[in-house]
Amino acid sequence: MTQPHPWRRYVALGDSFTEGIGDPEPGSPGGYRGWADRVAETLAASADGEFSYANLAIRGRLLQQIVDEQIEPALALRPDLVTISAGGNDVIRPGTDPDDIAARFEVGIRRLRHDDATVAIFTGVDTNFTPVFRGIRGKVAIYNENLRVIADRYDCIVVDQWGLKAIQDPRMWADDRLHLNPLGHHEVARRVLEALNVDNDLQPGEPEPLPRTSWRQARAEDLVWARVHLVPWVIRRITHRSSGDGVTPKRPVPEPVYVQKDDARP
Repeated sequence: MTQPHPWRRYVALGDSFTEGIGDPEPGSPGGYRGWADRVAETLAASADGEFSYANLAIRGRLLQQIVDEQIEPALALRPDLVTISAGGNDVIRPGTDPDDIAARFEVGIRRLRHDDATVAIFTGVDTNFTPVFRGIRGKVAIYNENLRVIADRYDCIVVDQWGLKAIQDPRMWADDRLHLNPLGHHEVARRVLEALNVDNDLQPGEPEPLPRTSWRQARAEDLVWARVHLVPWVIRRITHRSSGDGVTPKRPVPEPVYVQKDDARP
């Protein structure tokens, strides 16, 4: 028999990762589902009583924006469970210092833990599998170690994505090579529930085999990716714009959660 979990109100904070970008779902608030919605659905199904969920994450947000814009509104909702993933957009930017990013992250964690809610944080993914981000693997590793120290200091749960081998696979990522696709979000949801020690029936997804491509085809795909995804990203950096400009949280207040069929299940 599945044991009920202790949480009644879950609030998710972060950027595009937590908003669910890469996992389109027209029936979901904001048009995206994502791992956080999937976790909330499982928590709702196994709750012993009322359960509600809010998601304040907005794509493109840097760490300081998340700390400044999302933490106090989240605390005002009086959650007993909070997930926060922040700093990834900072780490991938050239010239940033993972120690500085972590120090600012700690300020936010200290505030979140003040009201004694359960707080779960995320390590970054091991980027060695992707040529696009292989060069920042060392920065991600340093940031992760800082996060583990912070988690130990403030008694937070760590969702270890560095060790999540399932998503170190191009088939788990969207065409932009930056966001997880539905299968990837499904695997992260499984890891989050594991970290929370919540029984669930989510099963590993099975991605389709990668099609065989020639060197020439692969380079042509790289050029298309650069034109469609990389160049717009660089232009936004140069012009100080964000993909999240004008975007509001998809679930700004805690509401009941209705379980959706998970197409990532085998």
